[in-house]
Amino acid sequence: MTATKQQSTYRNPYDSPFKWQLKDLVLVVVLGVVFGFVYWALVQAWNGLAIAMGPAGDLAQHFLQGGWLLVAPLAVAITRKAGSGILAEIIAATMEFVFLGSPVGPMLLLAAFLQGFGSELPFALGRYKRFGITRYAISGFLGAFFVFWSTAIQSGWIGQEILGLRLAIHCTSGIILGGILAWMLVKAIKKTGVVDNYAIGRAQ
Repeated sequence: MTATKQQSTYRNPYDSPFKWQLKDLVLVVVLGVVFGFVYWALVQAWNGLAIAMGPAGDLAQHFLQGGWLLVAPLAVAITRKAGSGILAEIIAATMEFVFLGSPVGPMLLLAAFLQGFGSELPFALGRYKRFGITRYAISGFLGAFFVFWSTAIQSGWIGQEILGLRLAIHCTSGIILGGILAWMLVKAIKKTGVVDNYAIGRAQ
């Protein structure tokens, strides 16, 4: 009875968000590794932007925050698997601090989990079937929002007069770079046909 119900819900049983194939795991790992390098490059850009901004350099990380959210929606959109966004972010963070020497250190794993969880949540609520641009924007917002408060506590931002400004820039970056840009990248990747063998390629 359960198998029949699943067949009626998914044209291909492997399209179920809870039924992973080896190729799904391999893709998530590859994305995580690639974006580990991308995220490391973002740290360098953050340092450069902080210097260029002078006295306001402490805000530089907020403008770039959305860039650290990109891998989660890509992994989720292509594989449509539960937990793929969280896993991709954790792999990217592991690459970033273990192999590339990110100055943030092991605490990056906590940030990665929060970013992945927040970014994946809107797609999970849509049962991994809804991938409109609004959902991507919400994904970017939540990924940024969740990790902001963890960072705020660790960095001593709570109580600062500019806390609201930090949050606004942080979440706006999440929406634009972690949400809308992710939507654009997914559309561009899908057009190439390289992901036709994944759930995204079978989706209508």
